[in-house]
Amino acid sequence: MKNLNTAEDKIKLLEVFDNTYSNRNYLIIHKTSEFTSVCPKTGQPDFGTIVISYIAKKKCVELKSLKMYLQSFRNDGIFYENVINRILDDLLYVLKPKWMEVKGIFTSRGGLNSTVISTFGKQ
Repeated sequence: MKNLNTAEDKIKLLEVFDNTYSNRNYLIIHKTSEFTSVCPKTGQPDFGTIVISYIAKKKCVELKSLKMYLQSFRNDGIFYENVINRILDDLLYVLKPKWMEVKGIFTSRGGLNSTVISTFGKQ
């Protein structure tokens, strides 16, 4: 995968399709346990599970593009808090959902487990 340095490059990976049932509130949950990035302090790899939950408005995210988008963080030096909020911001930009939550559950490092949750809107 080529190096995607800017937010615009990463956002371009996200493809959307029309929400056929935009008149209905229904919960969509996407989960991957294969998320990786790099600790900007130590340069060590970070591993985690990302759970993206949302109530769509007019658009839904296409899964292959979401997978490629999430994989684009693999070599990025970024703190847990920043990556979760970045994912939320990027998905809000392309989907404009009614409600969204992005949760990162990261593997233990030095005996500490970290979970970061960022939300938008009211469910």
